[in-house]
Amino acid sequence: MTFKNDLARTGQDLAETVLTPANVNAASFGKIRFLATDGKVDAQPLYLSALDIAGTRHNVVFVATEHDSVYAFDADEGTLLWKVSLLGPGETPSGPHGCDQVTPVIGITSTPVISRAAGPHGAIYVVAMSNRGVDFQRLHALDVTTGAELFGGPRDITATYIRPGVARLFEPGQYEERAALLLSRGTIYTTWTSHCDHAPYTGWIITFSAATLERTGVLDVGANGSASGPAHVGPGIWMSGGGPAADAAGYVYLLTGNGPFETVLNAQGFPKRGDFGNSFLKLAPAGLSIVDYFSPFDGVNESEADLDLGSGGIMLLPNLTDAHGIVRHLAVGAGKNGNLYVVNRDLMGKFSVDANNIWQELTGVLSGGIWSTPAWFEGTLYYGPVGRSLLAFTAVQARFGSVPTSHSAHVFPYPGTSPVISANGSGNGIVWAHENSNPGVLHAYEAHNLGHELYNSAQAGSRDDFGPGNKFITPLVAHGKVFVGTQSGVAVFGLLH
Repeated sequence: MTFKNDLARTGQDLAETVLTPANVNAASFGKIRFLATDGKVDAQPLYLSALDIAGTRHNVVFVATEHDSVYAFDADEGTLLWKVSLLGPGETPSGPHGCDQVTPVIGITSTPVISRAAGPHGAIYVVAMSNRGVDFQRLHALDVTTGAELFGGPRDITATYIRPGVARLFEPGQYEERAALLLSRGTIYTTWTSHCDHAPYTGWIITFSAATLERTGVLDVGANGSASGPAHVGPGIWMSGGGPAADAAGYVYLLTGNGPFETVLNAQGFPKRGDFGNSFLKLAPAGLSIVDYFSPFDGVNESEADLDLGSGGIMLLPNLTDAHGIVRHLAVGAGKNGNLYVVNRDLMGKFSVDANNIWQELTGVLSGGIWSTPAWFEGTLYYGPVGRSLLAFTAVQARFGSVPTSHSAHVFPYPGTSPVISANGSGNGIVWAHENSNPGVLHAYEAHNLGHELYNSAQAGSRDDFGPGNKFITPLVAHGKVFVGTQSGVAVFGLLH
């Protein structure tokens, strides 16, 4: 019950028994209803099966909007089960802050996370931004059966980061929670970026107890500024709606955007002033300490050219065995420069002035740049660059070839596409991809051959139209249905008969 279905952010639903390559076609599959909301749906919808609400069992899809509302719909019938506004008295959603990235208002942008074990019935955790003369950022925990606030919430998100020579205050109006929330080992991770590149902003990570909403940790990965860039401009944690990832041991991984990075390192190989622009970061499972990282050798130049690594999201690969029979724990990430970075999570590579000491780098294979997150299925990695086809790269002995093993005929405009997978175990794999066009289009491809498009929502004329596209959308697939966020609600696709 989290962005892309799991803590590794693979995008897989391997328990889909209804949708198959044989029945996903324009004759038997299409839009079956539309769930109207009060604003844009930038967060990925979330799904809970067999939830008891008021004495009746429902499959439920949860939807959050930029107007600071959260909805619970019956996923099978489309009926509204509950709706709550997260605005306080006299408040409105925040404005766009002179930035065209999230418009016309900012409320709930990041994908929430659900714990079925929290509270009496389960909780959905949401970060909402609002305004009443000044801006507020709040963490809410809502009962999944009623929408009622839990654990004494909501909790105003405030923080001060203090270390020798540094004392920085988190200013709610300067920041947006764009990256999806992470819930790992009882801790909610929030990660923050700016409105465009409006200074001042730095790289905040703020954590909370899932049981009490008490703040448990604060880390600023750009608090010191540096000679490599303007003071207190970056690095934001953007990831285009992707979320921090966590492994089985509880280590947390994320990507940072352009911002300061000191090429002078301390004795442990970390930037001397603690600024981590354009980096993969690995955080310890307890506390907010950086235990390893990777930053490209030309990362400072790329920051200055606004070619940040962190425009795309991170994904952890499952265990892969290399040519020597050694099991490797890898992560992938990519950004604006078109390079695909594959990092060994056990030895990430840190920084070197001469070369990138990482597991594998595929230079230029994602030309056009990445403003999305990848997906994974049966040994294959799926990426959707801007102005390019959807691409598949297959792993052989823990390494990827530089030539895609398959690609879609269709080319995806900005921001590319953030694919997800449905399958029944290892069979009936389908790759689902959203196109940000007018009207928006949902595509479905055979997972083992992206050249075979099974369906797209433009094939049936206006029957499956769901309005203009929306750049942050990641589809959700569950129990025979596909849920696609739009500018005014959620389009629901499924079998027509």
